[in-house]
This record gives sequence, C-alpha cells and structure tokens, in this order.
Amino acid sequence: MTDLEIPADILAAIYAQARAEFPGECCGYLRGPGPERTLVRCTNYQDRLHALDPVANPRTSANGYNFGGRQQIDFANSFNGDDPATIIYHSHPRVGAYFSPEDEAAALSAGWSVDYLVVDVQEHEIREAVLFRRDPQAGPEGPAFVAVARFPGAAT
Repeated sequence: MTDLEIPADILAAIYAQARAEFPGECCGYLRGPGPERTLVRCTNYQDRLHALDPVANPRTSANGYNFGGRQQIDFANSFNGDDPATIIYHSHPRVGAYFSPEDEAAALSAGWSVDYLVVDVQEHEIREAVLFRRDPQAGPEGPAFVAVARFPGAAT
C-alpha cells in the first residue's frame, strides 16, 4: 500500500460519517502511513463558530468545517509522535469533490504537511473522494494543491 492509498474499511467509515452528517460537512483526519492508517473522527464546530460571530465566521457546516478544541490539540500533537496525521478529510455536500478556494486558503494558512481528502456526498450516494496534495512546483497563478488519487463512491 502506498501513501496514496486508503484502506477500504477506513474509506467506508469516512463515507458513513459523511452520510450521517449530511447536509453538513463532516471532518476528521487519518494518522500514520498506508496500511497502518487510523481514523480520527472530528466534530465540525463550524455552526458553533458561526453562531458566536456570523460576521467573522459567515460559513456554516453546510459549506465549511472546523475541528477545534481538544481535537485540534490532539491533531497538532500527533506530529510529535510515531504516527502523525497524514490526511485531513472533509465532505462537500451536494457540490462535488474539488479543492475549493476556501480549502486552499485554509490549508496554506495552516501550513500542515498533510494531504487533503474531499468527499463528494449527495442526497443518496457518495459519488467519489479525491485526494489532494500540495504541488511543490505550483506558481503564483496555478493551484497550490493538485489531485493525486481518486476513490470510487458508494450508494447509500
């Protein structure tokens, strides 16, 4: 298994979480390499942030995600251990598996050395998931993240 592969059971669990949290975005991350990957589900705090300050946080869970608190601390601390976070995942309800300008801006701002998995979740199916990686050759005009792997969806 390569660093571009995700074990089938983990992908199925991500898809189940995406369906369970639809029409909001789900989020979480994977730790470790290839076959040793483990799943860490996170709570999407975006609605809470929006309720606290809708001007500073105009997005809701329908079109944004944010895991915070203890989950954010555990994520950051993972880089100090033997099985660091390797992939952050989130779903895109109804709009497709693409790396949005908001996704790119947040990823660049955070600066984490991880890949990003985006899941296309629709009313009755997961269409696909796409893994994005920072492109070291990206110039100022092109996207900073490019698709490096695609995963088939699943009917639900």
